[in-house]
Amino acid sequence: MPATTPVVYPIPVGADNYVWLMETAAGDAVIFDPGDFAPVADVLQRSRLNLTHILITHHHHDHTDGVTALARHFGARVVGHARDAGRLPPLDLAVGDGDAIPLGPLNCEVMATPGHTLGHVVYRIGDALFTGDTLFSLGCGRLFEGTAEMMWDSLRRLRALSGIGRVFPAHEYTLANLGFVLKLEPEREDLASLKWWVHEQIDQGKPTLPTTMERELQFNPFLRADDPDFVHRIGMTGNTAVAVFAHVRTMRNHH
Repeated sequence: MPATTPVVYPIPVGADNYVWLMETAAGDAVIFDPGDFAPVADVLQRSRLNLTHILITHHHHDHTDGVTALARHFGARVVGHARDAGRLPPLDLAVGDGDAIPLGPLNCEVMATPGHTLGHVVYRIGDALFTGDTLFSLGCGRLFEGTAEMMWDSLRRLRALSGIGRVFPAHEYTLANLGFVLKLEPEREDLASLKWWVHEQIDQGKPTLPTTMERELQFNPFLRADDPDFVHRIGMTGNTAVAVFAHVRTMRNHH
């Protein structure tokens, strides 16, 4: 299996969470943000995969409630941000920004992305980016702990990454976020095909994820706070990118 194209599967958990399962080598797998034990354990047992690592993006319970039980049951190592070790399940490997984690033949890069929480991290493996609650399909996470400046800086860093194809957020929010994007830019004709596809996926009970970095750069308003055309369209010309981002985030909070 090429290191740049790891196979990834969604495991639906709760109302709208996805636990992402990635095969790292023949018979081995890692998972991201398991918010529950039973659905994940069921998939692992039926697929006969050996769970080697559990990677956590942040401390919220819907991303961590299954961690300890899964680690004990399958003997997996738990990975999370050292900064948040006191708020996470017990870690076997505490990591920080810029660290690299070997996952069989694959290399996992850690990037700190404060904003949604102060200790949030994302993980890059080949062309895949696991973004937790920092970057969503057509959206971004709420600012529960960080500032608008922190989150904008985190999103700019993600936007600047080269070679990212697939983006794996932790929530199925595409349809709700699309409604907000259509409100912001109702005149954009290129949203019509995306709207049709999203509704088609939802109607068939299929995920709208992963998204792609290309699609997010084209449509995600939270990645475009420094785009002059977008800024003009929403009546924010003359404001800083951070101010534009904060304004759009506030609008989304009330949409």
